[in-house]
Amino acid sequence: MKILAIDSSAISAGCAIVDGENIIAESFVRVGLTHSETLLPMVSNTLANAKITAKDIDCCAVSSGPGSFTGIRIGVAAVKGMAFTSGTPCVGVSTLEAIAWNCMGLDGIVCAVMDARRQQVYNALFTFEGQKIIRHCDDRAISIEELTDELKNGQKTVWLVGDGALLCYEAMKDKLPDVRLVPEHLRYARGFGVAMAAQRVIDAQGTVPPDKLIPTYLRPSQAEREKMALKKKTK
Repeated sequence: MKILAIDSSAISAGCAIVDGENIIAESFVRVGLTHSETLLPMVSNTLANAKITAKDIDCCAVSSGPGSFTGIRIGVAAVKGMAFTSGTPCVGVSTLEAIAWNCMGLDGIVCAVMDARRQQVYNALFTFEGQKIIRHCDDRAISIEELTDELKNGQKTVWLVGDGALLCYEAMKDKLPDVRLVPEHLRYARGFGVAMAAQRVIDAQGTVPPDKLIPTYLRPSQAEREKMALKKKTK
């Protein structure tokens, strides 16, 4: 199955064309949150370089959250737009699981973290058994302090990966002697990880038509939080 996998959920953006576990082509940029300008040209160039057309794609996958509200919407909208005219089936995957796939082969706990601001992170914990990923908790929004306390109870090396990895490392390094930063080139979500996470979702749940693809948010957006706060003040 040829999967076109896209990520634009955080500061980086990427796409990949994957057939099974074989990467046919992959692109990655980290130039700030300008995904509305960079994402579709990057996808188009990746398809062209691989000499593959949209008609050759069996499934479109996207990291549907958690992450940047704007970035998630851009990625989901891009996939829906590309898949709608051809009716290509789609799948949304956890951004945190997609990031965790960068750590395949590492021994220990993979702690995928994305900066959620205000000393909170989006987080999930994983381990690998060979090429099999094992999830140890649902995606969640949690304070760095709570996450540190939880990891204190473990006896394995903790690998921090994601755009919140450095933030967490600075807060944890004096409290967790076995915490490690994944190298920079493995730290951010990539198209390959989205495709690998997509294959798990497809095996377990199948795909959805483009119009059923939706973002996944773990908490209200800043605009929604401000609106709720304003309502409380006016009551």
